[in-house]
Formats: sequence, C-alpha cells, structure tokens
Amino acid sequence: MSAEIIDGFSIAQQVRHKAAEEAAELGRQGIAPCLAVVLVGENPASVSYVTAKERALEEAGMLGKDIRLPGDTTEFDLLGLIEELNQDDSVHGILVQLPLPSHIDEDKVIMAIRPEKDVDGFHPVNVGNMMIGRKSYLPCTPHGVLVLLQTMGIPTAGKHAVIVGRSNIVGKPLSVLLTRREYNATVTVCHTGTKDLASFTRQADILIAAAGSPGMVKAHMVKEGAVVIDVGVNRIPDSTKKSGFRLCGDVDFEAVKEVASYITPVPRGVGPMTIAMLMMNTVEAARASLGRGR
Repeated sequence: MSAEIIDGFSIAQQVRHKAAEEAAELGRQGIAPCLAVVLVGENPASVSYVTAKERALEEAGMLGKDIRLPGDTTEFDLLGLIEELNQDDSVHGILVQLPLPSHIDEDKVIMAIRPEKDVDGFHPVNVGNMMIGRKSYLPCTPHGVLVLLQTMGIPTAGKHAVIVGRSNIVGKPLSVLLTRREYNATVTVCHTGTKDLASFTRQADILIAAAGSPGMVKAHMVKEGAVVIDVGVNRIPDSTKKSGFRLCGDVDFEAVKEVASYITPVPRGVGPMTIAMLMMNTVEAARASLGRGR
C-alpha cells in the first residue's frame, strides 16, 4: 500500500489565507504589513524564489518592497541599505535572499538586520530565543515542516525523529524545535560524518531528509510505516524539460512511497510551506510593531 501524499501546496494555501485575513485585520488598524526583499545579482534559483515571494505578498494583500541590486554591489553599500530599511518604520520585515555573491560576508548581513525585522529567523538573537524556548521568529522551513505534521494529525510525542542534514537553515533548528515540550520527539541528527547512515534512518518514526543530495534516501533505508519529509530541492539536468532541468528531492520518491505511511513530494511538498510561514512571520512583525508604537 502506497504512502499518503502530504499536499504541501494545499496546506500552504490555507496558511497564506490565514495570513491574508490577519493582514486585513491589521489594515483596519491602520498598519499595512510590509516585507522588503533584497536580491543581489541574478542567480536563477534566487530570482525564481524572490518572484514567488513577491507574488505571495501581493496575493495576501501585503506590501512588498522589491530591491534588486547588481552582482557587483559592495558589502558596504548592502549594509548601508539594510540600515536604511532598519530605520524605515513602514518596513516590518527584511529578507536578504541567500546565497550572496562571494565578496559579501553573509554573517555580517544577517547580523545587520534588526532581530525584530528578521522574519527569516536567522539572526543570532532569534536563534538563541528559539533555543531556550522564548518567543521568536521561527525559521520558515523548519516551522513549515512542523505545521505539515500538525495539519496531517501526525503525532510527534514519543516518536524518534531522524534528521539527515545539519544546516543552520533546516537541520539544526528543526532538531531543536522537535525536542520542545509541545512536540516531545526524540531526535537524532545525521550528517556527512555519520557512519552507516541507513542504520539510523531505519530507526526513524519520522525521517526528515535535508541534505541537498538528490535521491540519497532509498527504500531500504526507511522503516515500514515511517513518515518521510523531504526538504531537499535539487535541480538536475533533464533534456525533456523546456528549462533543461527538473526538480527532485533527497528521497527516492517512487520507491520510498511504497514503504512509508506518509511522504512529501518535490515539488509541492515542503517548499510552498517556506513562503507561507514567511507570510505569517511578516504579519507577526507588523503586529509587534503596533506594540512598539509604530
């Protein structure tokens, strides 16, 4: 029996609808949620992501400040722009699309964004608050994974969650969030230094693949009836496609769906949730600005 497909696109639409409702309510209070999206250079994947975010803002009735800079923009000039956005009370969230050109220090850029406008949840202040369970903007992709599990009624308490990947964007924060009391999972994090990866993945009640390696999770690596969440988005050459490539995840979907109980596809799985949670964080940032008298 094949796994039930978790339709991340439909669930993300529900979240975006809620964000639109909350944005409209804030509008009635005289505040229009606004996200500034900064893109440096013309990385094709980044251009695609930024365009999707701008479309989502428009659909949710929020304001978007679209700032596109040439690839040779200096670090000094980018940091100056961020400070201008920090000072602009009409801007509630700031998102600088990563990766940045190699001559710009990403850490400096992340640190320059005020924590209260860091709707990506990457600033060390927000990361620290997340670690100790204080209110903060949660990183969008990990938060989206949790909302998928909750919406599908998949229990996490007492379950063994195995995460393949230890990035600061997905693996690490997700491991922290799943151990919070409201989720109460037992978490194992695997990575490139893990020996005999399959011996760990086969223990997982919930297996989360976030390694950025196309199709690395095979059917023999998955326990019968496990929940499989595929965070990977990989572009691989495909001459049959007009674009010359196709998207695939970190999971061998066709094989693993015959073993798992639930599985997310790529695309239309975790990806849409990332933008949906960004919309919610932007609304929350706008609401918080009311409390600061802005």
